[in-house]
Amino acid sequence: MTGTEALSAFLAHLAQERRASPRTVEAYAAAGRRYLAFLERHRGEGLSLAGLGEVTAAEFRAFLAHLRSGERPLSPRSMSQQLSAIRTFHRFLDRRLGVANAAVGLVRGPRVKPGAPRPVSEDQARGLLAEPGLDPDRENWEAARDEAVLTLLYGCGLRISEALSLKRGDAPLGESLRIVGKGSKTRVAPVLPAVRAAVDAYLAAAPFSSAPDEPLFRAKRGGPLTPRHVQATVQQLRGRLGLPPSATPHALRHSFATHLLGAGADLRAIQELLGHASLSTTQRYTDVDAARLLDAYASAHPRA
Repeated sequence: MTGTEALSAFLAHLAQERRASPRTVEAYAAAGRRYLAFLERHRGEGLSLAGLGEVTAAEFRAFLAHLRSGERPLSPRSMSQQLSAIRTFHRFLDRRLGVANAAVGLVRGPRVKPGAPRPVSEDQARGLLAEPGLDPDRENWEAARDEAVLTLLYGCGLRISEALSLKRGDAPLGESLRIVGKGSKTRVAPVLPAVRAAVDAYLAAAPFSSAPDEPLFRAKRGGPLTPRHVQATVQQLRGRLGLPPSATPHALRHSFATHLLGAGADLRAIQELLGHASLSTTQRYTDVDAARLLDAYASAHPRA
C-alpha cells in the first residue's frame, strides 16, 4: 500500500465510520496531502505505508518548519491544526493498518493562546435580529427568513450549519429541538416563544411548498440557503448598524452563552446547550463575562 492509498483509507474511515462532516474530511485531506507531498520531496522518492512508520522526529520538525516558512506561511493556530490532523492520521495507521510511529508523539506543536469569544451586546443582538425587516429592497419573505435564521442562532445558540440543517418537517417548532452537532453528537435545545414566532412568520410568508425532508430555509431561487448567504447578510447588517467586523453569525452563538452566563445560568447547563464536549471550552465565556464586569466597573465607579 502506498502512502496515498493509506490516506484514502483514513479519509474513508472519517467519512463512513466516524461520520465526520464533508468540511472536516476535506480539511484532513488537505493536511494529509500536504504532509505526504513534503515527505516525498524531502526523501526524493515515493512514500509507502511502511515508510510512514519510519518518519523521524527530525522529519516532523522539518515539516512544521516548512509550514511556518513556506510560500504560504501558516499561523501558529493553523500549524497546530495541521499537526493534530497528522497525529490523528498516524493513530489510524497504528490501530487499523498496524504501522506504528512513536516519533510523532515526540514533536510539540507551536503554543497557541486560546482566543476569547467576541460576543455582541444585548442591544446589538436585538438590532441584528430586527434589521432584516427594515430593508426596503428585500422581499418580505426573505427578511422573515433571515430574521428566523439569526433568531435561531441567538435564541437557541445554534451554529450556522445546525440552523441550516433543519428540515421542513421540523417546523412548526415545538418547545425543544433535537440538534445533531459536531461529531454527530445530539443535544436538545429549548425553543423560546420568540424563536417559534420568527420561524412561523417565515413559513407564513415563504412562497415555496416543501416536502418534510427538504431544507426548511430556502434561497431566493428555491435552493437550500447556504452559510455564505447568512455570513454576507450579517456583513451587510453590521455595516448598516455600525458594528465591528467581529459581529458575525457565530458571534450570536457566543452572545447566547455570554448573556446566559451574565444572567446567572450554570456553566454546566450552558455546556449542554452549546454541545461542547469539554467544559474547558465553555469556561472561556467566564473570561468574557469577567471582562465585561471590569469594563462596567471602570466606567461607573467614581474612583475608577
